[in-house]
Amino acid sequence: MDPMPQVPDYRPLYQQVRDLLRRRIVDGTWRPDEVLPSEGRLAAELGVSQGTVRKALDEMAAQKLVVRRQGRGTFVAAHSPDTTLFHFFHMVDRAGERQVPESELLDCRRGIAGPAETEALQLMPGAMVLRIDRRRMIGGAPAIVERIAVPQALFPDLDVLEEDGLPNTLYDLYQKRYGVTVGRATERLRAVAATAEDADHLGVEPGAPLLEIERIARDLDDGPVEWRLSRCLTDRLAYLSELT
Repeated sequence: MDPMPQVPDYRPLYQQVRDLLRRRIVDGTWRPDEVLPSEGRLAAELGVSQGTVRKALDEMAAQKLVVRRQGRGTFVAAHSPDTTLFHFFHMVDRAGERQVPESELLDCRRGIAGPAETEALQLMPGAMVLRIDRRRMIGGAPAIVERIAVPQALFPDLDVLEEDGLPNTLYDLYQKRYGVTVGRATERLRAVAATAEDADHLGVEPGAPLLEIERIARDLDDGPVEWRLSRCLTDRLAYLSELT
């Protein structure tokens, strides 16, 4: 465990501890689903009170970086298909229930990043990306078409894995195979008209109204790791945002 830095830092002590513990997750010292040392041990190693460590861990738990398990300790949060869908999939049916989408892979290929991909993923000109096109089904019917672009440097063999089939949810794959944990995502929504290709995949007429969701997923260092454009039918589905 790294000691607390000696340079002046005027933030509350628990925030300094939080950031130091967070860095241990980012650099791989603690892996997903691994138990952290006890609060007492961390406090002793860092030279702070146990209450300071507890407050830092409480904030990390609220940010879903760690998980408290009664009687077992504090664990590094790990993505799973269920948690990924709950946190990052916001489409619901008319009753307001989240439906688990199934994925049909349409294409997976590599290429030089275009201007939009370069900007969204903060890449150098000429960098390579992997592009995944897929259709998502809900209740057996087409509901969403999406294009996903990721830096090849982070996911060098993702297109090779496609031969054995990519999972329905990708964030747990990013974490378990590549050590890339999606910590947060930002989304922008707008109304668009279905292109001829969209219409063919979704079984609608060209020009039909769709909801486009542009998502940039970021890792624990807040660097962009995925750019995703999803185009969704809204006759059976709605976008749900819960504000607290």
